[in-house]
Amino acid sequence: MMILKSLDSFVDIAKQKPREKIAVAAAEDDNVIGAVISAHEHGIVTPILVGDSAKIKALCFEMNHNIDGIEIIDEPNPALSARKAVKLVKDGNAQILMKGLVSTADFLRAVLDKENGLRKGELLSHIGFFELAQYHKLIALTDAAQNIAPTLEDKISILKNSVELFNKIGYEKPKIALVAAVETINPKMEATVHAALITMMNKRGQIKGCIVDGPLAFDNIVSKEASLHKGIISEVAGDADLILAPNIEVANALYKSFTYFAQAVVAAIILGAAVPIVLTSRADSERSKLMSIALAASY
Repeated sequence: MMILKSLDSFVDIAKQKPREKIAVAAAEDDNVIGAVISAHEHGIVTPILVGDSAKIKALCFEMNHNIDGIEIIDEPNPALSARKAVKLVKDGNAQILMKGLVSTADFLRAVLDKENGLRKGELLSHIGFFELAQYHKLIALTDAAQNIAPTLEDKISILKNSVELFNKIGYEKPKIALVAAVETINPKMEATVHAALITMMNKRGQIKGCIVDGPLAFDNIVSKEASLHKGIISEVAGDADLILAPNIEVANALYKSFTYFAQAVVAAIILGAAVPIVLTSRADSERSKLMSIALAASY
């Protein structure tokens, strides 16, 4: 059974796979460049830096980064740089896409363009893996950034995106917890109804490659003792690999609680497109960005 305890595991997994090319849109950002160059030095990606070439070269010089042999494509306009980076991927010249100093709206507009984008026919979703001192292994969370109020059908797509990732990085049966405020099914609480339906779909073989349980309150997801105290018998309780949140508010609050209160480091990517997409925040550390690249390369 696969158990990953550190985000560094993604570097190890990526090193076992062919080195991929990563197209970075609007690469003139010091943290982004630092993470990409570090990933290059770790041997997990080959960067293609799209953006203002003068600023990119100046930043690399200031940060003492060796960029010999790294391709730089000059495009000072951030929105156009996103389109050029997407085209590199669409044409097969890169296998990973990363957002740099371009607005998320412009970046995703290029990704989702019907004619020239990277749509796969699936719902895009965000997943983050957290390294928490208080938990016995890595725990992932979806969806804290992409889908605002997912329907039942949306949640199934989000779940399938996540399970595909887990399976590809070596988890045969990741344990998925559907979080709600209570463990009982209440028709007035949509999250509990959706969780119960998705759990039954998993038990009946309609959702494969994972073990699903819910609704589960957060304490039961992360603490076996709490679940046993409440009389909950579950393979997932206290040992979840992934938390699927009912809406963006819950997921975003958990995400920021992990990072701000528990000082968790996170690796996060966007799933559901033709290739994995690294879309980090400017507030994320360079290590977080590096681990996000490693996660994408693992996938």
